[in-house]
Amino acid sequence: MGTSTATEIRLLGQDLAQDLMGKVGFGELAYWLVAMRRPTPGELRVFESVLVALADHGFTPTAIAARVTYLSAPDSLQGAIAAGLLGGGSRFLGVTEDCGQFLAATLAAHEGELPIDEAGWDELALEAIRAQKAAGKFVPGLGHPNHKDGDPRTPVLIGIAEEEGLRGPHLRLFEAIGRMSETALGRRLPLNGAGVCGAALADLGLPTDLLRGFALLARTAGLLGQIAEERRNPIANDIYMSVDRNAVYVAPDHSA
Repeated sequence: MGTSTATEIRLLGQDLAQDLMGKVGFGELAYWLVAMRRPTPGELRVFESVLVALADHGFTPTAIAARVTYLSAPDSLQGAIAAGLLGGGSRFLGVTEDCGQFLAATLAAHEGELPIDEAGWDELALEAIRAQKAAGKFVPGLGHPNHKDGDPRTPVLIGIAEEEGLRGPHLRLFEAIGRMSETALGRRLPLNGAGVCGAALADLGLPTDLLRGFALLARTAGLLGQIAEERRNPIANDIYMSVDRNAVYVAPDHSA
C-alpha cells in the first residue's frame, strides 16, 4: 500500500508529496485506503457526512474516559485518546458496524429479488425484527437514550444519500425497520444516528466488518476536541471528585 525511499514516499501507487498532499482531502484518502479506489464526489459526500455525524455526542462514556485519563496522565495524550476509543462497543460507536452487519446479513439471507416497493421492504423488515426478538436480541440501530422522538442525524443522512443516488438496499431496509418497529415490538423506536451511518456505509460497498473503524476514526477527532476543551476548561477533576465523594461503600457479605 505504501513505501518510501530516500527521496520519495509512495502511497496507493501515488507520489504522496506530489500527487496527494494538497490535492486529496483526509476523508477521501481514508475511503481510498480501505476501498482501494477513489470515491466519486457523491460517495465522498455521504462518507464525510458519516464522519461528521459520529465525531462527537457530548459527554458520552468515551468522552468522559478520555478526559479522566488525561487528568490522570496529562503526559500521555495518546493514552487519553486510546481510553476513549476503547469504549467503542455495542452501546456506543460499535452500533455502526453492528447495524451494517445485521442489514447485510438480512439482505443476504433473503431469497429471490429484493423488494421494489415500500410494502415489500416493510414485510422484510418485520420478519427481521421478529427473528431478532425471538432470538432474544436487540435490533442494532433502534432506539436512543436521548433522542426518544427521533435522532436528528437520521433523516439528514438519508436525504444526502438520496440526493447522491446512494440510498441503496441497506438504507431502505433500515428505514423499513423504523416503520415496522411498533408493529413488531409494541412501541415505535427511533432509528439512531450510529445505525443509519452503518447502513449508509454499507450502501457505499465498504466492508461491514470494518465499519467500526470508520466510527472510531470519526470519534478520534471528537476526542481530540474534548481533550483540547479539557485543557481550556477542566472538568475531569470535578467528575472524579463527584464520584469519589458520593460513592457508598458496601461491605462484602461473607455469609453468602
